[in-house]
Amino acid sequence: MTTVQEPRPQADRTESSGFTENAGSTGSTGEFTTVESPRVTDGAALWRLARDTRTLDLNSPYSYLLWCRDFAATSLVARDAAGAPIAFVTGYLRPGRPHALVVWQIAVDRAHRGRGLAGTLLDTLTARVTAGQGVREVEATVTPDNTASDRLFTSYARRHGVRLEREVLFDGPLFPREPDGAAGTPAHQPEVLYRMGPFRD
Repeated sequence: MTTVQEPRPQADRTESSGFTENAGSTGSTGEFTTVESPRVTDGAALWRLARDTRTLDLNSPYSYLLWCRDFAATSLVARDAAGAPIAFVTGYLRPGRPHALVVWQIAVDRAHRGRGLAGTLLDTLTARVTAGQGVREVEATVTPDNTASDRLFTSYARRHGVRLEREVLFDGPLFPREPDGAAGTPAHQPEVLYRMGPFRD
């Protein structure tokens, strides 16, 4: 499910070294962004960012509003100088494994891609949840054809010096087939679980 829409990824290159968070959970990554928890008023913008990737599984607009309300503590939005969202990462703590953060979606506006912003969001969210919520593992799922996400999480694990384990979580036949899908055509590619950790605060 996790998809990062940021072409021209560059391994181990992020703006995280220039990022700081203040007591209000807002930080500057330098020339163009502020990174903070999303607000309900960001829901529509996050939906549009996800839609415009044309690769993310697009959820309903309502779900992004709920996400900004109920999972703001495990999600981040990056804003431009005018305050408009230009990228986001959404995540949640697994109910049966509360020390594991599941990264749900990552999207970056086309005009800001290729600058390592997806990596910055991941690094910043990791620092927040390991220090404040006891998270020790990060999970995400990636389809086999999503090379950008594979590179992102491989680089992320290497940067943090943690293990990266992969296994198929949901095989293709588990997903519903589209009504017009050709016989024998997989309904969905397998979702491969990427489990990274352990992290230490």
